[in-house]
Amino acid sequence: MVGVPGSGKTMLARRMSSILPELTKEEAIEITKIYSISGLLGKDTGLVTTRPFRSPHHTSSTVAMIGGGSIPRPGEVTLAHHGVLFLDELPEFSKKTLEVLREPIEDRQITVSRANATLTFPSSIILVAAMNEVTSITIQCSDERKPI
Repeated sequence: MVGVPGSGKTMLARRMSSILPELTKEEAIEITKIYSISGLLGKDTGLVTTRPFRSPHHTSSTVAMIGGGSIPRPGEVTLAHHGVLFLDELPEFSKKTLEVLREPIEDRQITVSRANATLTFPSSIILVAAMNEVTSITIQCSDERKPI
């Protein structure tokens, strides 16, 4: 989504998971397992019954996005499994971070390999991105600036 600041891009993205079909029992169990191994379930939390909505900050590392670490853990693409991964201010994300999203989006899973383990995490997501409208771009040529 592209638009001027305040036009409702983020609000619309946050509503995406609420207009998707209800989770099947199998999807709910799968999401609950992911949140459990990630330490995101409260002690008295039962089955996750709503589709995930994840909105990582544009400074998030590639490990935070796809998972990993010395003991591999799910990243944002797995935490958004069967839900929405929202990238607000898309141009602010590093090129490397955006490039590592290709595999989990195409394959609907991500494999993280470390010396002590190789794990495959699911990543069937809806990717939504937003950015502000660019009205003019200025480049610097020698000592003068010229709008493109």
